[in-house]
Amino acid sequence: MSSETNGAAERFAIGISFGNSSSSIARLNPEGKAEVIANEEGDRQIPTVLSYIEGEEYHGAQAKNQLIRNSQNTVAYFRDYLGKDFKSIDATPCHNSAHPQQHEETVAFSIRDTTSETPSTVTVSEIATRHLRRLKQSASDYLGKEVNAAVITVPTDFNDAQREALIASANAAGLEVLQLIHEPVAAALAYDARPEAVVTDKLTVVADLGGTRSDATVIACRGGMYTILATAHDYELGGATLDKIVIDHFAKEFIKKHKTDPRENARGLAKLKLEGEATKRALSLGTNATLSIESLADGIDYGSTINRTRYELLSGKVFAQFTALIEQVVKKAGLDVLDIDEVIFAGGTSHTPKIAQLARNIFSEKTTILAPSTFTAAINPSELAPRGAAIQASLIQEFDKEDIEQSVHPMVTATPHLQNAIGVEVTSGDAVDFQALLHVETALPARRTAQFSAPKEGGDVLIRVCEGVREIKVTKPEPKPKEEKVEADEDESDFSDSDDEEEEIREIVWKTEKPIAELAVKGVKAGSKVELMIHVDADLGLQITAREVGGQSAVRGAVEAPKA
Repeated sequence: MSSETNGAAERFAIGISFGNSSSSIARLNPEGKAEVIANEEGDRQIPTVLSYIEGEEYHGAQAKNQLIRNSQNTVAYFRDYLGKDFKSIDATPCHNSAHPQQHEETVAFSIRDTTSETPSTVTVSEIATRHLRRLKQSASDYLGKEVNAAVITVPTDFNDAQREALIASANAAGLEVLQLIHEPVAAALAYDARPEAVVTDKLTVVADLGGTRSDATVIACRGGMYTILATAHDYELGGATLDKIVIDHFAKEFIKKHKTDPRENARGLAKLKLEGEATKRALSLGTNATLSIESLADGIDYGSTINRTRYELLSGKVFAQFTALIEQVVKKAGLDVLDIDEVIFAGGTSHTPKIAQLARNIFSEKTTILAPSTFTAAINPSELAPRGAAIQASLIQEFDKEDIEQSVHPMVTATPHLQNAIGVEVTSGDAVDFQALLHVETALPARRTAQFSAPKEGGDVLIRVCEGVREIKVTKPEPKPKEEKVEADEDESDFSDSDDEEEEIREIVWKTEKPIAELAVKGVKAGSKVELMIHVDADLGLQITAREVGGQSAVRGAVEAPKA
């Protein structure tokens, strides 16, 4: 027992976000705050790229720069090939780097990674191992202690074979994988673990606009537990799509001046890609960006500027595609935009202010949009996944391996959830108001406590515990008289429809059936409060306790679980 405890204590774990375009590493600092670690070049967003020159390995930004001069020996965008057979992959992102090839049952790359003139066949698993080994070394150098374990983030659509391949690659790199957690859950955890955060029941959308793909996820956050309700993916939409818009804009400008297309030359295109991506990032922070490239095509140097307004006009369709993905995932979860309490923007491309502004127009005013341009205390979208992974790593690194495996086993994580909300009917005058205590999709067993104000004069308080079903009530405005419409048409024929038509009002209302249970707290003092505690078992049995706040005695009730 003591040796197992010592083994767990010797772990030094970090959080790793292993992205298809870039990766990040994070660790909790002595103050208990998640901190993204810079590599030896000072980069916190480390390109997921490896490159080889005469047997020497380059990693991150240095490797990415080799896409211009040494593309055939530079491996990029390989994460999503892990655990897949060659026939099922999309090789499009690798057109300007080492191209994936079939090797036995897996994907491999033919690269000159030694001093030999003969290329080596290196599997994607080995490439992933080399990448993770470099991340591990960067973290160890920064922290001054050997890192030997990690919590690693994965997309929600990673299958079992991909997860197993990732774990095998990490093990080969000298990393014990404590847990693989979903990227959107890591993003939600990064926000919820802040010292000022209050754990509440809420519905969260995590919108992740990455380098080569986009993902949207609806998460039910219930008492600090996360349940994924729906996911949606767009493999054609990502930062690369926006990079292409910037590249095409400057290429067309170059063609007008010099009658030649820089995209037709592989090196010219690679230069445009690197500088176009940097220009796009600059437009997320400022209103103007300058692009400057030496010898872009035919030895001609090129420089130009673009402002954010122009960029947003050119990218309008792409932004709309991303917001449509967000609306799609909400609908897929069987929800309405009114149900969503917060939207978290994750991924490097989510820095773009226009995207958060468009989302603001979709959701109600009560929905918090957590993005740099809409929320002053927003966390850097690029850092959410590694921060969440680091927080999880700090929570579980002291546990024995068997305990971790048991706690993440499907038998434990696949728990029953509430299908209807459970709450209390509060009567005030003639109005009956339903207040949900346990929301839909709460994992069971669960317990919630709430306090309610008693009548000013005191006396007996009747509490009705009910199931509630939420509905969307739509109120259409009264049509205006025809005479007014005619006058408006004469005066402003172009604007009358949009000006006169008022938007319909949509709101959430609760419908309740007959009470599950009724309890009476007698002789409550004037101006006092009543506390109610509801505990729901995994089999839907209820235990209910009600008492006057500060009072000695309590009223208890129980409702048996429904028969199967």
